[in-house]
Amino acid sequence: MTALAENIRPSADLRSRYSEISRQCRDERTAVIITVNGRGDTVLLGYEQYQQMKARIELLETLGEAEEDVRRGHVAPLQERFDTLRAELLTRES
Repeated sequence: MTALAENIRPSADLRSRYSEISRQCRDERTAVIITVNGRGDTVLLGYEQYQQMKARIELLETLGEAEEDVRRGHVAPLQERFDTLRAELLTRES
């Protein structure tokens, strides 16, 4: 996974330099941290980066759930699972 580049900007820049900030987020794939009174307040990302980050988080959550299932013994041998799925599909076709 690649580290996300960051740039820090004051909130006043949102009004006066929005198009520049938007281009930076989108084209340079940089996260822009907006500050209010010198403290981090909001993070802006390009839409594509947001979607990628969201997909990664969802994948990590799914992997975490799978690890928990394995830890609790809630798993079935692969062939057994395929046999069950095949039987369910054949039942639906009938």
